[in-house]
Amino acid sequence: MNRGSKKNKESLTDQQYQVTQNKGTEPPFSGKYLDNHKNGTYLCICCGSGLFSSEHKYDSGTGWPSFWQAPEAGNIETQRDKNYVLSDGSSDALEVICSQCKSHLGHVFEDGPKPSGLRYCINSAALDFEEIK
Repeated sequence: MNRGSKKNKESLTDQQYQVTQNKGTEPPFSGKYLDNHKNGTYLCICCGSGLFSSEHKYDSGTGWPSFWQAPEAGNIETQRDKNYVLSDGSSDALEVICSQCKSHLGHVFEDGPKPSGLRYCINSAALDFEEIK
């Protein structure tokens, strides 16, 4: 598979496919990387692009891996997600997608810690992890 291409359905688990290709959301507190505290880089499960550093991961208490910054410049994009209803009833959430293969990763909210004030709420099913030893 070439870097930057989406993996086909056969190469992903059902949950990975549902999350990344159908904009699904894994159940809270169920993801493989929620409690991962190793040093490394979180990668797109579909194309392998570097997305987030473990240095920017924090426990938001929401049940999904959360990051306050996306350090890999240009590797993620955001777009309005009118199908996602926020807790205040509005549907003005920002979807986070991989800029290389356009796979759904999660959403970004403006309730994160300083200095960015952002919370990238990302599905573990959309991620792989490369540990730095």
